[in-house]
Amino acid sequence: MKRKKKPAPDHERAELEQQVESLRRDIRQLQLEHDILKKANELIKKGMGVDPQLLSNREKTMLVDALKQTYALPELLAAMGLARSSYFYHRARLLVADRHAGARRVIADIFELNHRCYGYRRIRAALGRQQIFISEKVVRRLMRQEGLAAATTRRRRYGSYRGEISPAPENIINRDFCATAPNQKWLTDITEFQIPDGKVYLSPVIDCFDGLVVSWSIGTRPDAELVNTMLDSAIESVAGCEQRPVVHSDRGAHYRWPGWLSRMQDARLIRSMSRKGCSPDNAACEGFFGRLKTELFYPCDWRATTVDQFIEVVDSYIRWYNAKRIKVSLGFLSPVEYRQSLGIAASISPGIWPHPRWVIFTSALTHRIGVRHVVIKRFGKEKALCTIVALHEPLHLAPSLAVG
Repeated sequence: MKRKKKPAPDHERAELEQQVESLRRDIRQLQLEHDILKKANELIKKGMGVDPQLLSNREKTMLVDALKQTYALPELLAAMGLARSSYFYHRARLLVADRHAGARRVIADIFELNHRCYGYRRIRAALGRQQIFISEKVVRRLMRQEGLAAATTRRRRYGSYRGEISPAPENIINRDFCATAPNQKWLTDITEFQIPDGKVYLSPVIDCFDGLVVSWSIGTRPDAELVNTMLDSAIESVAGCEQRPVVHSDRGAHYRWPGWLSRMQDARLIRSMSRKGCSPDNAACEGFFGRLKTELFYPCDWRATTVDQFIEVVDSYIRWYNAKRIKVSLGFLSPVEYRQSLGIAASISPGIWPHPRWVIFTSALTHRIGVRHVVIKRFGKEKALCTIVALHEPLHLAPSLAVG
């Protein structure tokens, strides 16, 4: 015969009920904290690890309104550390129609259409072009509220120095990157992009006058052909000019090989080189690489992108950079618009995309009207040369690639 269990004393039952109730309260509190973090991520674009106590009272009010159907108001106010009077004050402000609602949408559109790289100064200048005039402080506040922030910089990796394989010329530029006219001072260098599908290298020529990318080449090998074809294209752009620009580079091996030296001599270009291991001597070109990678390369996920697709993206960005990207130093104009404002004739090469494992280079624009040479070179014996007459109006490309 089994012995019947004695019922638990009343005080033990009460203690167990208290423990269960305490666990329920803890679970509810944890659920509340999770919901607050989730709503902060959805509504005000904060990370999941944000501290709710560090949010502004306006942001806390938005979260309380979003969760008050699930939790009691006193419970939410205590969890957010928000005073009751502050909540009702900001709630009344939120109920008033947002007078900047239209500007918010335009700001978001401008930010997305310009590679998510414009800060509040350029956004304000772009708004002015659309006859929307608000102060920089308001633009900065609206961008912060909408979670629109440009990416930050990262350090560069690639280096082309191979030792002192030939005598280095004098540093004529000497960190003076100002020019009073186009084609006085050119800067060049090579930068590397590492994507999962492989490595891509860019070699541009930058004009110190307005930061215009005069010519550029993109390929999968940092060899002599990459820089030589770029130089050939840049030389074509000044074929009809008497003035010869100074071409400044670092001490990379590409700028000391016979092919480069012979082209420089034949075109009567003036060589200038940075000091050994001194990147500030070519700071303006390094700055272009930094902007390109900060605005285009670092913010994106390239795992599903092939090398050929990436080359197209970089080429499209440079065309947009020349024709559309406004610069504060140029009075909020792009390099092309700046030259047009000065009455300098401008032309843009039509878009040509490379075949797999081909190198594309193009001359972007000069202050004369002439012929542009676009060379598509395959890694091997096959070459294709196409001569294209410069156009005042660009060809109609895909909407995302048109330079306008």
